[in-house]
Amino acid sequence: MNKVFSTAQEAIFDVNDNATLLLGGFGLCGIPENTIAAIVQKGIKGLTCISNNAGVDDFGIGLMLVQKQVKKMISSYVGENKEFERQLLSGELDVELIPQGTLAERCRAAGAGIPAFFTPAGVGTEVAEGKESRIFNGKTYLMEYAFDADFAIIKAWKGDRYGNLIFKDTARNFNPMMAMAGKITIVEVEELVPLGSLNPNDVHVPGIYVHRIFEGTNYEKRIEQRTVRNRVQ
Repeated sequence: MNKVFSTAQEAIFDVNDNATLLLGGFGLCGIPENTIAAIVQKGIKGLTCISNNAGVDDFGIGLMLVQKQVKKMISSYVGENKEFERQLLSGELDVELIPQGTLAERCRAAGAGIPAFFTPAGVGTEVAEGKESRIFNGKTYLMEYAFDADFAIIKAWKGDRYGNLIFKDTARNFNPMMAMAGKITIVEVEELVPLGSLNPNDVHVPGIYVHRIFEGTNYEKRIEQRTVRNRVQ
């Protein structure tokens, strides 16, 4: 099976309106820049996007929000996006904010084939509204469902044509667990390497979870909030 595609546009050929997407990344670190740009260019609408955050106004998922392509955002943090705030307050965007650990576990559960799990996170808060709860050993837990996503959109550092992936430093973040959770996993890599180039002990995601892979270009690697100390004169 050939998993290699030439461009992001080719790799998302069947990503259509009203799809549910898992999008890797944390802040602006390790986000699938090329694939997001291709989705914006394709003009897909009505998307449900599951991501730790919503990018910024002019980068990442923020580009999709500006084009009104997202109908629902499922995230744990969205504080750096003014357009997101505007759409939320105006009622244009449906938003589900969940604890970050719950977001991670809902991804992991999907990849492991676990339909639901219990967690204490969110008990006694708005997070618990409408959810089943149970008591274990005298403590209340909420039942959370695994995500059911059509596509996982992932960014990795290196990968081979079988889809074996290595992530670099903190860009690993949500990418590995999301890669295992999508029905179809589309990966962009900074470097597509020959088979045998990756040490099996270094592989973070085995290729069995990856359906499509391509080598991206023109990565910006922005810093969301740059903080530096004053230079001593």
